[in-house]
Amino acid sequence: MATFLYKVGRFAFRRRGLVALLWVAVLVGVGFAASTAPAPPADTFSMPGTESQKAFDLLKEKFPAMSVDGATARVVVRTPGGEKLSDPAQKAKVETLVGALSKAPDVVSASDPFKTDAISQDGTTAYAVATYKLTALKLTDEAHDGLDKALEDARATGLVVEAGGDAVKVDGAPGGGAEGIGILVSAIVLVLTFGSMIAAGMPLLTAILGVAIGGAAITALGSTLGLSSTTSTLALMIGLAVGIDYALFIVSRYRSEMAEGRERQDAAGRAVGTAGSAVVFAGLTVIVALAGLTVVNIPMLTKMGLAAAGTVAVAVLIAVTFVPALLGFAPIKVMPRRDRKQYNGKPLTERQQRKADKRAAKGHKPNLGTRWARFVVRRPLVVLLFGVVGLGAVAVPAASLQLGLPGEGTMAPETTQRKAYDMLSESFGAGFNGPLMVTVQAKDAATAAAGVGKELAKIEGVATVTPATPNDKGDTAVLTVIPKTGPTETATEDLVGHIRGAAGTLGAGNGGAEILVTGQTALFIDFSQTLDDAMLPYLGLVVGLAFLLLVLVFRSLLVPLKAALGFLLSVSAALGAVVAVFQWGWLGDFFGVEHPGPIMSTLPIFMIGVVFGLAMDYEVFLVTRMREAYVHGAQPKDAVITGFRYGGRVVGAAAIIMVSVFSGFIMEDNVFVKMVGFSLAIAVLFDAFVVRMALVPALFALLGRSAWWLPRWLDRVLPNMDVEGEKLSRTAPAVPAQQRREQESGALR
Repeated sequence: MATFLYKVGRFAFRRRGLVALLWVAVLVGVGFAASTAPAPPADTFSMPGTESQKAFDLLKEKFPAMSVDGATARVVVRTPGGEKLSDPAQKAKVETLVGALSKAPDVVSASDPFKTDAISQDGTTAYAVATYKLTALKLTDEAHDGLDKALEDARATGLVVEAGGDAVKVDGAPGGGAEGIGILVSAIVLVLTFGSMIAAGMPLLTAILGVAIGGAAITALGSTLGLSSTTSTLALMIGLAVGIDYALFIVSRYRSEMAEGRERQDAAGRAVGTAGSAVVFAGLTVIVALAGLTVVNIPMLTKMGLAAAGTVAVAVLIAVTFVPALLGFAPIKVMPRRDRKQYNGKPLTERQQRKADKRAAKGHKPNLGTRWARFVVRRPLVVLLFGVVGLGAVAVPAASLQLGLPGEGTMAPETTQRKAYDMLSESFGAGFNGPLMVTVQAKDAATAAAGVGKELAKIEGVATVTPATPNDKGDTAVLTVIPKTGPTETATEDLVGHIRGAAGTLGAGNGGAEILVTGQTALFIDFSQTLDDAMLPYLGLVVGLAFLLLVLVFRSLLVPLKAALGFLLSVSAALGAVVAVFQWGWLGDFFGVEHPGPIMSTLPIFMIGVVFGLAMDYEVFLVTRMREAYVHGAQPKDAVITGFRYGGRVVGAAAIIMVSVFSGFIMEDNVFVKMVGFSLAIAVLFDAFVVRMALVPALFALLGRSAWWLPRWLDRVLPNMDVEGEKLSRTAPAVPAQQRREQESGALR
């Protein structure tokens, strides 16, 4: 592996113009394909194999006029002074509102609360439902403006009017400014790390190129593969993250090789051969983690995972080809400004030589990574205990993790959706915000559904059951069950389970009917259950495949095991922090969490995929340098120190960049975007600075040579990937830059 990539690096450095032109051609090609491709499909949410999806598909087939997949707006109306809506003046205002809703753009129908008996017992509150012919994601600004105008006109008459449902435009969407701050911080960190604007710009340039190609490819293939516009969200975020990391690692290794006296082309080849090998395997672990989302069996997550995995693959290819090409364009300017003169091919003056000698003398002093590594290897047990106990304490709240999906009941109190939600709960009961739709299939569906409805009304936890509505053929009917409890309450989930459990008995007693339960509440329950069921298989698949990859990289059993256990510890601690802040409300004012509540159901599985990939990046980057030193004859503890001398600063910079990028999302108003940003930032912080920087070197110090143990039979079976570049060490040794110039000058004379 190292030898092959060494040749790739040298070729890219030497033929830099050709390599750069090829990548520009790729960008232009996919950009043209994206610009000419049909518009990507709208987002669709489906969960194959679940009862909710089966019932939803049945409704679309049997009740085509219902537009069951169309957006809806539930408009809640209340008289301001406690007057009855039956008063002729108030009734006229409501009827005018219903008429305006029915005439709004893209609206199929609007229910009249006086005809559907959608009026509260005290007669002061009512609701009307506007059904659209398009899904929520396809609604135009004209449709949203039409709804807003109808609401404002009704408010102008003195009524209290609020609206919920997916047809209502959601405020507080991500704005993008906070992410810009994260990228700005990344640029500052890169400049401080490299001491060169050119060196700092290379990782940013290559990362932007990678996400541009990945995003354009997703757009170009959108209509063919069914990739919606939001499929690229995870791809762009992860692509930017790993793109910066991979280029940072290779540029840093090139500078190290140059400082050791390598010739420029050779330095580029060795940087790609050693650091590039680590990049390839780190990228493979990320790809495994993202592609593993297919086991969840939710098409939306599968497409997002595969798209992100493809973008990571592009980032790896760019790192091992385009980065050395860029180094070829600026082989000296990539070095710190103060050191460039000693690499420009001209003999130094006496004064310049004295300054260079002073800097070289300072360079021999232990850097921060070396000092930290020496501290850890002297006190490994203390560091290990403090790290494990500390992360364990932070992880304790994770035991109280409650999962849920975003709903109008968790929105900010000032939003119209939350106001409508609260008004319905107050006037009609909490269950009106989470009605269940029950489908009944039978030869005489109307009669069967009437019997089923009577039985459902007797179940504890059911507030009311609406009369059944049969389809034109009479073979299917639908009725609505209103629970007594809210959509996110455990009692409602238990009620759904009870109805489904009794469906067989109810159907047998009513003409052999087939009974299914769906609706948004049931859909959310099935979604959470699907994620829960997929969690362990996904974790086992990702960790298992990554374990095999790391065995190939490090030729050790204990190193991959430590990496996996460390990851589980950091993710547990991150989940504990998320629960403490977003579910319990600790430090809520500081992070802008006004209303603590359940954690988004998708968060744990996304955290596992994203954080696992980045954690293995840091593990590979740091430990490969230790492995390299060990293979070349260093003692185990000295190998740890060497790894930190060369890799500690780079890994620390990469982690700070990732934390700053993810932290940008914490500044958003949307609580769920804020939650994702916080969880990823805190997980990277724990994993990079506690697990990889403290626990890993402590364990290496305690285990000694045992850390690199591999059974002989397995050693013979495994192919030698030579990630540490052992074969490269057999080539010509490095020659100090000044000595090489003197030799070249003597040869000319």
